[in-house]
Amino acid sequence: MFDKILIANRGEIALRVIRACREMGIASVAVHSTADADAMHVRMADEAICIGPPPSASSYLSHPAIISACEITGAQAIHPGYGFLSENANFVQIVEDHGLTFIGPTAEHIRMMGDKITAKDTMKALGVPCVPGSDGGVPTLEDARRIAAEIGYPVIIKATAGGGGRGMKVAMDASEIESAFQTARAESKAAFGNDEVYIEKYLTTPRHIEIQVFGDGKGHAVHLGERDCSLQRRHQKVLEEAPGPVITPALRDRIGKVCADAVARIGYIGAGTIEFLFENDEFYFIEMNTRLQVEHPVTEAIFGVDLVREQIRVAAGLPMSFAQEDLRINGHAIEVRINAEKVPTFSPCPGKITQYHAPGGLGVRMDSALYDGYRIPPYYDSLIAKLIVHGRDRPEALARLARALSELIVDGVDTTIPLFHGLLAEPAVQRGDYNIHWLEHWLAQHFES
Repeated sequence: MFDKILIANRGEIALRVIRACREMGIASVAVHSTADADAMHVRMADEAICIGPPPSASSYLSHPAIISACEITGAQAIHPGYGFLSENANFVQIVEDHGLTFIGPTAEHIRMMGDKITAKDTMKALGVPCVPGSDGGVPTLEDARRIAAEIGYPVIIKATAGGGGRGMKVAMDASEIESAFQTARAESKAAFGNDEVYIEKYLTTPRHIEIQVFGDGKGHAVHLGERDCSLQRRHQKVLEEAPGPVITPALRDRIGKVCADAVARIGYIGAGTIEFLFENDEFYFIEMNTRLQVEHPVTEAIFGVDLVREQIRVAAGLPMSFAQEDLRINGHAIEVRINAEKVPTFSPCPGKITQYHAPGGLGVRMDSALYDGYRIPPYYDSLIAKLIVHGRDRPEALARLARALSELIVDGVDTTIPLFHGLLAEPAVQRGDYNIHWLEHWLAQHFES
């Protein structure tokens, strides 16, 4: 087992990893930019080291700075959290070349799943159901017209190197294909330096269902059920829950086995999430995230496992501490992402926290790096907290979430807390009756004036 782990991240996820290290008796090293000198993860780690100025490119994304921090502190492994360098295959290779351990999948698997076309081809070969679409990149408008006609409208054009909703455009019919194709390519080029796009059938009312998988790198893997992440805005998740309100045990067992078998066959190591669109009881592969997800706590809540602890164990060469038959769902869990943003524009609102009070009680978990007087810097993601609740069933979890939100105090900046008060009052949310487009429509109606 490792003696010391460096966490190449910040905020609540850095704290999350520090907690797992502390319970395992492993020393933790926090890295930080000058803007994060007073951050909670810096205060809570066993050691802390400054790696650069505020811009991410000069600090949290700097390969030399992070490797140097490992050499200075004697850290043997790096946990990337999510975001930043968590899915950077080149960084993983550099880590390994320096005799360090990357707590996550191999560079090969990150590259395999990082390109959308390669990922889709790989999953299709492994028996994972995929959305009908082009076999690869679509180089010309003429090709786009032909493929869209073969698939049938509506279609969605996506950047092969995309993510976060960038480089994605929908064409509802043939009259929109040219504009969608050209715009998607331009956005992809600007965002990723690569204008290659592909085309898929556009599902009109799907849910976003993702399967949590975990492999030991030695040909063994399990699944830990699904999460429903259908409440999202501009392809960004807002609320996640597990298990999914509309997923039956039979559906869960079917798709879970497919996913676990797929990652076992490629020798995947660590945590991963296979994301699907789900419509008419059918699953269609979107992408695989080769890292820990923001919403991993809801899975931890219903299965009673520590996914970060498990990541560290398998990275150290130990076997997984559970088998598929050990995993049984207990109750229902919901997570809401609280951002320092002003509703309804969702514009970032950095600033000083004048008062902070976290909710408590049975079945309530607050993952946050906030404290009274903390100043949220303007340089990074606006996620400031994750409120997770667990109940015996979905109605109890919803009631617990409403109660916990009523206790939560974050003063000094605008946050998305009011959004969740509004959503929990909606009958559709109470019933779990929504798809990936529902929230956008609700926001347009609710704030149309």
